[in-house]
Amino acid sequence: MSQNHSKKIRVVLVDVDGTLIDTNDAHAHAWVAAFAESGKEVPFAAVRPLIGMGGDQLLPKVVGIEKDTEEGKAISDAWTRLFKERYLPTAQPFPGAADLLQRIHDQGIKIVAATSGEEDLADALLDKVGVRDLLTARTSSADAKRSKPAPDLIEAALTKGGSTADEAIMLGDTPYDIEAAKAAGVGVIAFRCGGFPPVTLQGALAIYDDPADLLLHWDSSPLAKMSP
Repeated sequence: MSQNHSKKIRVVLVDVDGTLIDTNDAHAHAWVAAFAESGKEVPFAAVRPLIGMGGDQLLPKVVGIEKDTEEGKAISDAWTRLFKERYLPTAQPFPGAADLLQRIHDQGIKIVAATSGEEDLADALLDKVGVRDLLTARTSSADAKRSKPAPDLIEAALTKGGSTADEAIMLGDTPYDIEAAKAAGVGVIAFRCGGFPPVTLQGALAIYDDPADLLLHWDSSPLAKMSP
């Protein structure tokens, strides 16, 4: 990792889905249903490992359709509608999600939610976690031309947080978080709660079960070592 750890952390970039709230399976099921509405049979197992990428990356990989085509837009719109109708109402934060962000905030560190979701959906998820008032800023799909694993979103989050890469650290749950952050020069603390095999998270600075696990081990974590 190219990050220079001699500087103190001024900003924590936080992924939302799969990191703060248990929605990765739900997103995959919503994609399967959206594909089915367009007449495409796609198994859950083909979609689930790609959750964490945006639709601009997932659609071409799964069905060979670009998101900005008419069909791609229709499938993406169906995914958003199905997720909001079927899964958002029962989505639950992971243990310790709000408490962890409160601890980070209390340390005087800015928090930027680094999500590629649409603004209203990102806000709804953050409200579920109960942390919107702790955020300095948040990104959305409008802030990046390409979603993760491209670094665009991480770079946009750094700009919104007023931070350079070596003054930031990211909390994420997918190999795409790690790849995107690494390309932007940012180190990642990864969580297993997103459901990805631990071997795919090996590029992280440290790996914890979930937000509560990181909070429990705060004093030995990279966050404590690099806090102001």
